[in-house]
Amino acid sequence: MPHTPELIALVGDAPHAWTMVNALRKRFGDFLAIVERGEPASAFWARRKKRLGQATVASMKAAQMAAKLTKPLSRGRLAELREACDATPVTGAMRIDVDNLNGDDALAKIRALKPKAVFVASTGMLRRPLLEACACPVVNYHSGINPAYRGVNGGYFALANGEPEHFGVTLHLVDLGVDTGPILATNRILLAANDNIQTYMTLMAAKSQDLVVDTMAKVLAGEAKPLPPSPLPSAQYYAPTLGQYLTNGLKRGVW
Repeated sequence: MPHTPELIALVGDAPHAWTMVNALRKRFGDFLAIVERGEPASAFWARRKKRLGQATVASMKAAQMAAKLTKPLSRGRLAELREACDATPVTGAMRIDVDNLNGDDALAKIRALKPKAVFVASTGMLRRPLLEACACPVVNYHSGINPAYRGVNGGYFALANGEPEHFGVTLHLVDLGVDTGPILATNRILLAANDNIQTYMTLMAAKSQDLVVDTMAKVLAGEAKPLPPSPLPSAQYYAPTLGQYLTNGLKRGVW
């Protein structure tokens, strides 16, 4: 497979991220993926506790435990969706693992590569020195419709808010905010009756590969232009609390 030095990916080790990387590799050839190991769960929840409070974080953890009860019921749907996704992690010379994408080792590698475009999926926040090191368009794949569903679980909260028309993904340029950069493309996605919080991310990935490939082709060609500013209100979401999860499930059928 030919090597494509103009494109690199900055990703977390997540199935939806690899789905997009592999879709891009089919179109553009092999390219380097710098993979962020990410912070320990304890550090993640400590940050959430500082921002949201101990009671809210405890409720979020309880909701995650409750949501796992739907996992056995989702196996058939997940198997169906995964047939349309190649989520095989990249290995070998075209993969570099780092603890933090904002670290000096990652920045030095990116500066040396001088990419023409950078694709991002499932990473932590990218800081100013990293964006300056890229010195090119940095495009994030976000599982939610911006700006109304920034943060995490965007699709889930769109359904919980009675807005299935805003269930989908966004490709946007990365700035220093949380999913606040200029939007390049969006993809509204229809759900099946047996979709739930266990399948939303895989569904989005299965249905958005062509959008990612087409958008990155425009970026590499210098033809990508941001969409007009969205009229949607801007809101950032976190994981649902146990109360939200049970209320949305029992009253609205959103699990």
